[in-house]
Amino acid sequence: MPSSFLLPVLGIGIPALVILWAIFAYNRLVKYRQQVSEGWSGIDVQLKKRSNLIPNLVKVVKGYAAHEKSTLTDVTELRAQCVSSSGSGVDKRGEVEGGLASALARLLLVAENYPDLKADNSFLDLQSTLTEVENDIEMARRYYNGAVRLMNVSVESFPSNLIAKQFRFTRAEYFQLENSDGRQAPRVQL
Repeated sequence: MPSSFLLPVLGIGIPALVILWAIFAYNRLVKYRQQVSEGWSGIDVQLKKRSNLIPNLVKVVKGYAAHEKSTLTDVTELRAQCVSSSGSGVDKRGEVEGGLASALARLLLVAENYPDLKADNSFLDLQSTLTEVENDIEMARRYYNGAVRLMNVSVESFPSNLIAKQFRFTRAEYFQLENSDGRQAPRVQL
């Protein structure tokens, strides 16, 4: 009798456990995909904040350093590229944003040659805000890349990769700045 009872329990229990595991794995993948989307949204918000600061920064510097036209033009053009690339992929966005970070660093270095500019309250406020935004971008990038790591591990590791393939979950791209100069926030020592 016990063996006749055990067979139906195993016949129902094992498939039920597999189904429960599949539901759990699917829901975990959905959660990770949502965290990746949330992380990218955070990066996007911070990058837009930086892009919105740039015209004011350029205007203040332009008043003091009119002959630094090439640096100002580079920053303005790279900002326009960043704004137009907002819907592009993570790799493309990282490349463009890295170029902008490098140009911003050059722009802030220009300020070193102008003592009046370094003392201007508008410039100091913009510089402080830019530093805060760069720090926020770094924090958002860390959150996003952490979410990407969790997603990618689940998509690639066995047995959750079986569910990932079945429901077309894919690896996410890490957000990295392509320009090594742009890997750090611009710093100016006054």
